Amino acid sequence: MTATTDRPIATVERAIAVLNVLAEAHGDLGTNEVARRAGLNVSSASRLLATLAAGELVGRSADTGRYHLGLRLVQLGNVALGRVDLRDVARAHLVALTEATEETATLSIPSEWAAVTVDFVQSTSSVRSVAQLGRPSASHATATGKVFLAYGGRLADGPLPAYTARTITDREALRGEIEQVSERGWGQAMGERERELNAIAAPVLDPAGQLVAILGLQGPAGRFTADEMRQAVPQLLEHASQLYRR
Repeated sequence: MTATTDRPIATVERAIAVLNVLAEAHGDLGTNEVARRAGLNVSSASRLLATLAAGELVGRSADTGRYHLGLRLVQLGNVALGRVDLRDVARAHLVALTEATEETATLSIPSEWAAVTVDFVQSTSSVRSVAQLGRPSASHATATGKVFLAYGGRLADGPLPAYTARTITDREALRGEIEQVSERGWGQAMGERERELNAIAAPVLDPAGQLVAILGLQGPAGRFTADEMRQAVPQLLEHASQLYRR
C-alpha cells in the first residue's frame, strides 16, 4: 500500500512567497529585494524568478531588470473569477447596499489564508474608498478579515504587521475581537489597514453554517463614522441573510 501525504512542497512554497512579495510591492523589485522580503537567499530567489518569468507568471522590465507580476496571472485570475457564480447572485445586493448607504459595497470569498475580493460596487461620492478585485484581506486588520477568522478562517503564523497605529498586533487582543464578531454576527475595522478607511462586514453562510462569502461596506473615515456604520449594519445583515436564502 502506498502512503500518501499532504505535506507542502518547499520549492512551491518559496515560489508562492515570491509571488506574494511582488503582489504586495508598490512597484517593481530587484532580485536582492525580493530575496530579502521573501526570506530567501539571492541565488534561490534568482532561480525562482527566472522560472516564474519563463511561465509568464512574473514579468521583468527590459530597462531595469526588475520584476513585477506577469500578465498570465491576470488571465488565470479572470478564469477563476469567471467561475464564481456567486457574483451573479450577489450583484443586486451590492448595488442595493451602495444605493442605500452611498458607500462602496464588496463581495469576498474565503480562501485558505484570507478572504479575496471578487466583486464590488463603487460609491458614487466624489470622496470614496477604492476596492480592488483579487485583493486578499489582511485578516487581523480588516472587517472582512475578522469575519473570515470568526467563521473558520486561519491566521498565518508569525508576527501581525502594523499597517497603522490602530492595527491590532497582539494575538490575545485579536482573539477577543474575533469572539465579539462571532457573537454579534458582523465585524468592523476603523482605520486599521488604511488610516482613513472604515468598514463593516457580515458573513454569508450555507445551510450547514459554513462561510461561503462575506458582504462588506467601506468608506472614508470622515464620513463612514462609527454611528454611520452602526446604522448600516441592519441593512448589511439583511442582504447577507437574503443571500443565504438564495
